[in-house]
Amino acid sequence: MHYTKLGRTGLDVSVMALGAGGKSRLGRKQGMSAAESVALVRRALDEGVTLIDTAAAYETEEIVGEAIAGRREGLVISTKELVTTAFGQSEMVSAEELTRRVEGSLTRLGVDGIDILHLHGVRTAQYAHCVAAYLPALERMREAGKIRFTGITEFFVEENRHAMLEQATRDGLFDVVMVGFNFVNQTALAKVLPQAKAKGVGTLCMYAVRGPLAWLDSANALVGRLVEAGEVDPDDIDRDNPLGFLLDVATTLSEAAYRFCRHTPGLDVVIAGTGKQAHLIENIASINGPPLPADVQQRLAHMFRNAHSETGEPEGD
Repeated sequence: MHYTKLGRTGLDVSVMALGAGGKSRLGRKQGMSAAESVALVRRALDEGVTLIDTAAAYETEEIVGEAIAGRREGLVISTKELVTTAFGQSEMVSAEELTRRVEGSLTRLGVDGIDILHLHGVRTAQYAHCVAAYLPALERMREAGKIRFTGITEFFVEENRHAMLEQATRDGLFDVVMVGFNFVNQTALAKVLPQAKAKGVGTLCMYAVRGPLAWLDSANALVGRLVEAGEVDPDDIDRDNPLGFLLDVATTLSEAAYRFCRHTPGLDVVIAGTGKQAHLIENIASINGPPLPADVQQRLAHMFRNAHSETGEPEGD
């Protein structure tokens, strides 16, 4: 396993974080038992993963808590709290309610302190309130030893050009940000990642591989939609197999996608979720792999230079 520093936090973390959300939620969405999910997390720890990302909304904090019991030392636990009454809602909660939610996460995780506490899925219109109302509450929790570092994550499926994170990284008030990024949506390269680096803000990459980017046929279909939207120039691609060239330098499309994100300047850690131990091992190998060849990186940058509407989220989700 390779390791890196997470921005100004100074935390030494594995370059791959095990994600406990996404479409798998540690296999719970596919019917895995709690014991099997716990075993998956423990296998990740055995393989050298030291950063685990979960959230109250994922309903996997208790799984993570059981898995890390007796193995807390050296681990970095990242969790997230919604700032609204429920996912997708607009009504924002009080600072007192946010504090109660953090107490709940501490209990479910079975820990005395959370290493990184993120405000979860914040939209641009909510950012100012988060700064004014919640940052002081987070600072009080930090002083009490309940959290170590603050974070904020974007609502990437709606705000795929990162308006909120552009503000957050420019301000530099949060220690860590979670940013949507993959080879078909590289828009974070313009401002978010440079601003984060300049302020020492740690970066966690989400959406490196989602459903459409895991398989060649679905990824090619996604490129087709971008051509129809006028965001990819048809003269820049092989219309019959626009992404086939990636399989000349990687065994799978997922491998190519993970390697692309892992070696993007300004991204510290890539989050990968799974419900299967074999897939976990594949993801670790991919993220620990070398950069894609320079000409392949340049080709992807050119192909998707104007792409912004696709996030990699499976259609209908």
